[in-house]
Amino acid sequence: MTIVTLKGNATSIKGDLPGIGNQAPDFTFVKPDLSESSLYGQGNKIKVIIAVPSLDTRVCALETRQFNQKLANRENVSGIVVSKDLPFAMRRFCETEGIVNVTSGSDFRNSEFSQKYNTEIIDGPMKGLSARAIIVVDKDNIVRYTELVPEITSEPDYEKVLKVLDTLK
Repeated sequence: MTIVTLKGNATSIKGDLPGIGNQAPDFTFVKPDLSESSLYGQGNKIKVIIAVPSLDTRVCALETRQFNQKLANRENVSGIVVSKDLPFAMRRFCETEGIVNVTSGSDFRNSEFSQKYNTEIIDGPMKGLSARAIIVVDKDNIVRYTELVPEITSEPDYEKVLKVLDTLK
């Protein structure tokens, strides 16, 4: 088990994120139209996986808006926001907020992402949701960067993510 905090209180998650240099596990997610896609289905692009507990929280919404802006002009980069939110709610959020540069991917159907990437929160009030994490995967589906945000209510280090993307062009 790995520990993060939620408003300063220790919260356990399933385990460690995949290691840098390892093959990224493929996972299936549900798109807003209820069809399915997968990590590997994003093609020969660099993938930024943005794991959040729920788009209905202030920090998750802010993070999604930030990545929508920061990935806007990046060629061959695909951003995927993954949460257990229902696809309908994710679509409504993205339409309302003008989110067009990242894909929303619901993990509600089979929890494949949170199981394979070990982000599932296993105790506390957010049990069953995903911890906040960023995973950058290169064109060959190799993990090149991971960040498990230590405090669930904090944002990730955007600048580190962007620096990694600059090295992967």
